[in-house]
Amino acid sequence: MRIFSTFVLPRRQIFNLRQFQTTTILREPISIAPIQILMDATEQSLRQSLSEKSSSVEAQGNAVRALKASRAAKPEIEAAIELLNNLKLEKSAVEKQLQSTISSSGNGSVNREAFRQAVVNTLERRLFYIPSFKIYRGVAGLFDYGPPGCAVKSNVLSFWRQHFVLEENMLEVDCPCVTPEVVLKASGHVDKFTDLMVKDEKTGTCYRADHLLKDYCNEKLEKDLTISAEKAAELKDVLAVLEDFSTEQLGAKIKEYGITAPDTKNPLSDPYPFNLMFQTSIGPSGLIPGYMRPETAQGIFVNFKDLYYYNGRKLPFAAAQIGQAFRNEISPRQGLLRVREFTLAEIEHFVDPENKSHPKFSEVANLEFLMFPREEQMSGQSAKKLCLGEAVAKGIVNNETLGYFIGRVYLFLTRLGIDKERLRFRQHLANEMAHYAADCWDAEIESSYGWIECVGIADRSAYDLHAHSEKSGVPLVAEEKIAEPKEVEKLVITPVKKELGLAFKGNQKNVVEALEAMNEQEAMEMKATLESKGEVEFQVCTLGKNVSIKKNMVSISKEKKKEHQRVFTPSVIEPSFGIGRIIYCLYEHCFSTRPSKAGDEQLNVFRFPPLVAPIKCTVFPLVQDQQFEEAAKVISKELASVGISHKIDITGTSIGKKYARTDELGVPFAITVDSDASVTIRERDSKDQIRVSLKEAASVVSSVAEGKMTWQDVWASFPHHSSASADE
Repeated sequence: MRIFSTFVLPRRQIFNLRQFQTTTILREPISIAPIQILMDATEQSLRQSLSEKSSSVEAQGNAVRALKASRAAKPEIEAAIELLNNLKLEKSAVEKQLQSTISSSGNGSVNREAFRQAVVNTLERRLFYIPSFKIYRGVAGLFDYGPPGCAVKSNVLSFWRQHFVLEENMLEVDCPCVTPEVVLKASGHVDKFTDLMVKDEKTGTCYRADHLLKDYCNEKLEKDLTISAEKAAELKDVLAVLEDFSTEQLGAKIKEYGITAPDTKNPLSDPYPFNLMFQTSIGPSGLIPGYMRPETAQGIFVNFKDLYYYNGRKLPFAAAQIGQAFRNEISPRQGLLRVREFTLAEIEHFVDPENKSHPKFSEVANLEFLMFPREEQMSGQSAKKLCLGEAVAKGIVNNETLGYFIGRVYLFLTRLGIDKERLRFRQHLANEMAHYAADCWDAEIESSYGWIECVGIADRSAYDLHAHSEKSGVPLVAEEKIAEPKEVEKLVITPVKKELGLAFKGNQKNVVEALEAMNEQEAMEMKATLESKGEVEFQVCTLGKNVSIKKNMVSISKEKKKEHQRVFTPSVIEPSFGIGRIIYCLYEHCFSTRPSKAGDEQLNVFRFPPLVAPIKCTVFPLVQDQQFEEAAKVISKELASVGISHKIDITGTSIGKKYARTDELGVPFAITVDSDASVTIRERDSKDQIRVSLKEAASVVSSVAEGKMTWQDVWASFPHHSSASADE
């Protein structure tokens, strides 16, 4: 259960998701868990009571039938029937209580769906986005951004570049979408980037196995009042551990519950892994297998060596990339939240694994926001507000650099317009993290679909660079000078390039690099084999084959040397942003409705901050008049000269309808030309208007749109204008 409050802007009420919900947004960092536990206990008690009432009704029904069969006295039969009817009324009352409890614990799912439909209808009607290839009935998981959607996306990405790339002095790269198989083999995607799938055994239609089981459990819990308290508890347990199920366990549950294909009710196959990458081949011969990249990160990792030298061989440094990624989702759903082609913005921050402090951590240390550490999750508690500095100091967040990026992500999302009360940072549970990861947090945004992971912030240790070093034979390492040299025993591998050149000709470089990249165990095993047999088979990954190395081709030994520098593989802190998910959640957080002036309809409004609004300003003459239209064109030219996106409307539509149309697009300011000397500027959310001279209009809008002034500053500086004449 959640605490709800009405959100009111100055002088005028704004209605949003809270209108559509019977539950609302958490406003205080109170613990929800005891309430949730109480609700679970209440549901369990009601299910038990309903089961008992059902048994009583059935038993009394049998008693009535027995009395009638034995031709008992009429008063006795009537008394039994009256008792049966009373029991049915009691059962009905318990059913209503149970349904009410289920609806409450489901966070108003019906109302959330109504709100979501209102948002999506508006987005598609105003062409923020639409299904791709619509005239051919579309393809699931693919969407086109229309003009306002493109503008919002462009503004989000522009702010991302400013907030991260520019302010953090990152190195931006742009790598190909098509990736050779060897790269994704090294990263683990070829073998492990899978979801479990089942097929309709008759039609061949594919479904994601865990989604079918999840949908079955949720539907039974929400709609089937006849299941026992024990069965309900079992279904909730399944939902809680669903992500940990093995292929066999998932298949066993699907069979146990008799789950069939949703569309045909046909039987389903056993679950099996399906790789989510789109496979292709590079070049006309088809001999070089490749994939459309499932993430942008690998392009940065394989370029580490060059980026490290570009950065003056200094750590820490960060590289960033914005680009398309592709995942062949089994059954995409939830609109922009689960798609097959999407935009990622990823950062790889390379740092010394022995020093993960951050020089700018103090700038974010005092931030306080909702955090959900794994201990709270495991003990059934809720997210609560924590000070970021304290979370790092107590070891809840593993290190300062990870904490710094968590803070920067929080600032980025809230400045975009994400409601800070519907944003939380959830720490990965132990069973969610890869074995090599030091710590992982997700920025989750609450939407009508529930809590959605939109940004992942992970300390991936040195796994990625190690993997590519091993596979490619190229050491991806950093160096640090040591103040006092120390004597160490070092492995020395000396390829004899003359012999290797004679044997391998154009492939000599690949073989040399692979030999030099051997670890100590591999090298000493090779040395022993060469000494005993004089020849050894050696795999060169970059050639994709084994080669024969003879004793005269390489020298392997251990020597005592004075070490003047430390050579190490850097750790990586990776914030990864799902841009489409962030934008969809932003749409929901900014959407609201408010009554028209006549009160006969609800008007849609997107309350985008000027930073991300698709159009910053509209310009229209109050009435169709040549003089006013010329003045509007002058203002339009001035807005264009200062880089303010705007739209000019000289149609004869009433001013109130023009305001309503632009409010629905999220345009924050409207300039109305109603004289040849001055104009009014209207602010979307409050509908307040000021009067400024015609020459000042563009500069005032520019100052507010670019954040140099607030609307409150402008409101205090210029004469106010009554909007009574506007047909709103």
